[in-house]
Amino acid sequence: MKKLFSVLLSASVLTLSACSKQEAPATETKTDAATTTEQTVVMASTGSDADIWRFIATLPETKQAGIKLEVKNFTDYVAMNTAVANKEIDINAFQSYAYLVAFNANNKDKIAPVSTTYLEPMGIYSSKVKKLDEFQTGATIAIPNDGANESRALLLLQSAGLVKLKAGFDDVKGTPADIVENNKKIVIKPIQMATAVRVKDEVDAIVLGNTLAMEGGLNVLKDAIYYEPVDQTTKMNVNILAVAESRKDDPVLKKVGELYHTKAVEQYVQEHFGGTKIDVNKPVSYLTESK
Repeated sequence: MKKLFSVLLSASVLTLSACSKQEAPATETKTDAATTTEQTVVMASTGSDADIWRFIATLPETKQAGIKLEVKNFTDYVAMNTAVANKEIDINAFQSYAYLVAFNANNKDKIAPVSTTYLEPMGIYSSKVKKLDEFQTGATIAIPNDGANESRALLLLQSAGLVKLKAGFDDVKGTPADIVENNKKIVIKPIQMATAVRVKDEVDAIVLGNTLAMEGGLNVLKDAIYYEPVDQTTKMNVNILAVAESRKDDPVLKKVGELYHTKAVEQYVQEHFGGTKIDVNKPVSYLTESK
């Protein structure tokens, strides 16, 4: 009996010992996983923005931030915002702050900026003058005829000192009818921007957004006689990263915004876009501050 008890006791010790040896590696594996886990962030984007963010997804800084960035291509702007508002997508990159404000005004589910990224300046281009003070009385300047871009162009002309707009000018719905001073009697000609570059030589000057300018072989920083400055007058045109309003303080999504402002991205933008996406590294509060 003593012999049987001894055998059973030895077997129990071996079993406990085996269990102890199996638990240790599990703890080590968990620790290793914790140090290497990346949080996946799904982004909706399009065009050149998507190209930039796919590049950012490959950066060592992104891995160091503990983020695995997946960029999904969309072609519909409203769909990108709806997907973010519904939390089907974590974050999107395509729009200006003005576009976000307009979206929120027309939709129940709200989105919010989590980071600023860049300003693509709108510029004044001319084949006939090289300086603003060279415009003759009665000169014709063509501007976009579509909604917010028309307002933006008028604000640019005011910034350039060519016209003065009424107090309380609407940044989104303003029109040439809101001009209250026009000392040089500049003729403002709203046109469809699809044909803009082709009519550039038919007028004294034309106002172009950066995408159309680049498609026409123009670099706003080099070829425009005047372009938008980065200041409070242009804050509505700053591009942002947008998230569902309830996620605006999410620390991981804020980290995504920080990734845009790296040296590697600056170099990428210089190489691929001639530096025309001017980095705007401001707190989100900058967008809502008084001018």
